[in-house]
Amino acid sequence: MKRKKGVSLLLTGSMTICLLAGCSNSDSENASSQKEALTKEESTLEQVLRVAVFEGGYGTDMWTDVVAAFETSHPGVTVELTIDKKIEDVISPGMKAGDYPDVVHLATGREAGLTETLTKEKALLPLTDVLDMMVPGEEVKVKDKIVPGFLDTLATNPYGDGITYYAPMFYGPCGLFYNAGLFEEKGWSLPTTWEDMWALGDEAAKDGISLFTYPTTGYFDAFTYAVLASAGGIDFFNRCMTYEDGIWESENASKVFQIIGKLATYTEETTVANANDDNFTKNQQLILDNKAIFCPNGTWLPGEMANAPRAEGFSWGFMPIPAVNAGESGYSFCFFEQMWIPAAAKNQDLAKEFVAYMYSDEAGKIFAASASPAIQPIVGISNYLTDDNKLFYSVYDNGANVVMGGFAATAPVEGVSMADTLFGTVNSIVSGDKTVDQWQTSVEEVSDKLREAME
Repeated sequence: MKRKKGVSLLLTGSMTICLLAGCSNSDSENASSQKEALTKEESTLEQVLRVAVFEGGYGTDMWTDVVAAFETSHPGVTVELTIDKKIEDVISPGMKAGDYPDVVHLATGREAGLTETLTKEKALLPLTDVLDMMVPGEEVKVKDKIVPGFLDTLATNPYGDGITYYAPMFYGPCGLFYNAGLFEEKGWSLPTTWEDMWALGDEAAKDGISLFTYPTTGYFDAFTYAVLASAGGIDFFNRCMTYEDGIWESENASKVFQIIGKLATYTEETTVANANDDNFTKNQQLILDNKAIFCPNGTWLPGEMANAPRAEGFSWGFMPIPAVNAGESGYSFCFFEQMWIPAAAKNQDLAKEFVAYMYSDEAGKIFAASASPAIQPIVGISNYLTDDNKLFYSVYDNGANVVMGGFAATAPVEGVSMADTLFGTVNSIVSGDKTVDQWQTSVEEVSDKLREAME
């Protein structure tokens, strides 16, 4: 926590003048005592940090706990914490009037697109200097505390210029959740390729069980990223993320559209009707009721459905997205959320201190101990994982390939959204309102417009 220098400089000047004038020892002692008192008073001056947080599946208690711990470790600091499931609606009006939070925890990929909008408008504060800060309370730099690989993606460096604007938060492998008890009961084997998936879907249909469901189309980001990487490798994935001309019309991209198009025919029939923010848990419930086999999601799902009823013998299972090409391993997209500081934040130094604190062991333990554990990408975090989370986080240890990142930032393009076109259209594919060819053409058209606006 940085102190103001004005008082100290004035005191130093007054002491120097006193000495030159032949002040007595008593006067010097008094000046010294005065300096000590003022410095002590200065260090306890109230500082207010305004933090806005998206309330996801992890709940609110962990945030109030970590804020309390931060305040304890930083005397004189008060954190004004705002948490909401639609935090964009809460903070946007004030931001439009010039009243910005100091720190915001809000990932990309949200329907409102607030993080993307500020990114496109160059309205975020660079965080590269935070990486060279010492983690509060520890003798290690922030960049050395973060698990390798997280700072080298478009999901932290959205302009692809090596400068970090998003601090990585709460990571977890994304993949397909299923009822392991159902597989044991039926004697099924986990599919490793899409041919295996179709065969399983046909077999399950005989028992009235659908192969697939999804909470909302927003969950197709991690799903699609994994299929893209599986189809053409990481280089192909990155070319898609940077809107290369013609990339969405390529053979590898066509494989991805065709797979999702076929998967639509294996999707449980009530999925589209409930694929919204109000009813998405009904789709997730299909897995627990053995009405659908697979559901794409992240590691927060078991906590989110902890109190939901379930079929007898139910136990969580988790696997990567099946391989597109025979003989290869499947992919699991490593999702992580983001924290950032608005460029217009008033208390930027303390905001950076708060961001650095997110990578402390103290904060990591608090997040990991929450009812629905939130796992920070910090070295040694496995020491704090429960057995359930070790199951999910071991997916990479068991052979799955990892893919991270997202679309490159662009200048705003009115009426154009890759998320809406690439992911949001899935409902129309499942319902039959659009064809796969129409979908693929639309994505390429959006990619062309965004490539022209890429910075």
